[in-house]
Amino acid sequence: MMQATLKALSEPNRLRIVDVLIDGPHSVGEIVIELEISQPLVSKHLSILSEAGLVEVHQVAQKRIYTLRAKPFKEMDSWLVSYRRLWGEKFNRLDKLLEEEKNKLEGGTKK
Repeated sequence: MMQATLKALSEPNRLRIVDVLIDGPHSVGEIVIELEISQPLVSKHLSILSEAGLVEVHQVAQKRIYTLRAKPFKEMDSWLVSYRRLWGEKFNRLDKLLEEEKNKLEGGTKK
């Protein structure tokens, strides 16, 4: 599932569509206007996002309204936790090293 999510989001226009849908449900027409790309292209990308399980569609009269599904994004967030922890540790070590170097420089200039 995670691979399908990453693959779907790797295309810039699909990522832009997700950014639009973060604000709430939108019709295809609204997405077309917002992103200034053609309706067939938006529909194609929405289809791929739907197949990947990232969006769901609801029919309202003649409009198809798209919304984001939370589950794949929660899964991706859980997957990224270990990477956040890894980089957090690296940045903490870098901060400590920089602070030590700063203290050495300040100690060497004071007489």
